[in-house]
Amino acid sequence: MTARSLSSQLTPLQAATDQTLYEQVAERIQALIREGTLKPGERLPSVRKLKQQLSVSTSTVLEAYRLLEDRGFIVARPQSGYYVKTTALALPEEPSQSTPPSQIRPVDISLMLRLLRIDLSPETIHLGAAVPGVQHFPLNTLNRLMGQVMRNNPMVVHSYNTVPGCEPLRREVAKRMLNAGCSITPDQIIATAGTTEACYLALRTVTQPGDTVVIESPAYYAVLEAMNSLGLNALELPTHPQDGISLSALESALKKQSVSACMLVSNFSNPIGSCMSDRKKKALVDLLNQYDIPLIEDDVYGDLNFEGNRPKAIKAFDTEGRVIYCSSVSKTLSPGLRVGWCIPGRYQQQVEHLKVVVSHMTATAPQLAVAAFFANGGYDRHLRNLRRAYQQQMNRMLQAILDYFPAETRVTCPSGGHVLWVEIPGGFDALELFEEAIQHHISIAPGPMFSASNQYQNCFRLNTGLPWSDEIDQAMKTLGNLTKKQLARQILAI
Repeated sequence: MTARSLSSQLTPLQAATDQTLYEQVAERIQALIREGTLKPGERLPSVRKLKQQLSVSTSTVLEAYRLLEDRGFIVARPQSGYYVKTTALALPEEPSQSTPPSQIRPVDISLMLRLLRIDLSPETIHLGAAVPGVQHFPLNTLNRLMGQVMRNNPMVVHSYNTVPGCEPLRREVAKRMLNAGCSITPDQIIATAGTTEACYLALRTVTQPGDTVVIESPAYYAVLEAMNSLGLNALELPTHPQDGISLSALESALKKQSVSACMLVSNFSNPIGSCMSDRKKKALVDLLNQYDIPLIEDDVYGDLNFEGNRPKAIKAFDTEGRVIYCSSVSKTLSPGLRVGWCIPGRYQQQVEHLKVVVSHMTATAPQLAVAAFFANGGYDRHLRNLRRAYQQQMNRMLQAILDYFPAETRVTCPSGGHVLWVEIPGGFDALELFEEAIQHHISIAPGPMFSASNQYQNCFRLNTGLPWSDEIDQAMKTLGNLTKKQLARQILAI
């Protein structure tokens, strides 16, 4: 398209907005790509031309283009300019950056507890819980390794271990952290009962009841549960489904509010699947260093990238020990073994003390079995198969949403992990869909579960970790029909 025709599409920027100028420019270009006005492979206006068209600075245009690169919409070609990425047109349209309320507030989990207590029938298809299908895991190998561990270490596995955990596991985790860009020694690692315990220990270490913690919005509901149990307040920040939390909103919050910690799922987050770029991760660490704020990083999905290299952890950019890194094998190998780890940095002594208070130690046999699986090279082979399976299952569910749901449905298109965030515009009620779906033996996770203030009434999370089947396809068709019927009832009621 010509520069003149593009110019007619780029209306003046809004002065009164929560977004920075470069974020506004990026959103404008992204909308043109989504709508097909800018087509895959097409050259974008030069920095100078776009600067003139929008009456902004060169640095604003460059930041906007870098942001679109991070989100995967455009690519830079040396000595040529910026182009729309050939794969930029995802199947459905994605939700926009979230706009949570800016007030600090206590975490309300009453709705979450009510939903989690609902007794589901055995035949229920679990499309809400973010659980991987055990069919994907090397169960025979893991069971064999557990047997070997028990036979070869009959005294050790039934005795108390050290608080940090088994040295073989910590040694193997340290090796694997190189893939995440981190140089870590085994004595910097503490074994935990999954990521959940690691995050809980981290929160208790750096906060006191009544403190405020910055979180993504929407946020993983287990984080909200932990914050509620510790008497913490939440400050939810705008979050984009591609590149995560808004750093401009974070900086503004840190200037105005008293914040004790920040807590994020860094790679392929739950529930929206965002993955921060390396540049943004470094900028985040620099910002938190400036304000002396600790970061709790949940990287449980980091190994589940669909293409390219595993994304770096935020911990890779930590130069002052402020990042408390938490992860596990619960999403990649076995949730039932409850093997996770925490890399507390400067908070090592405090986390070890709390580990003694909370659980004293992590079970020895599962640690040794996971360490053996890591050591024999089986984990990397398993990950290649798992990533391929998750990508195929996610694509099948995205296609089902296109086929069965209303045309205006928006859904995230993550480049890893196994969850999707669905947004139905208008007055749609995800809680009503949840109640109706249960009657059809289908479970979803309504959007309000992922907010400290019960936001996202028109959204819900879907799990793509289960092997695709005719039953899941039919469940998606049923969900689509229920959604259409609800929207039709709203139209008739007007």
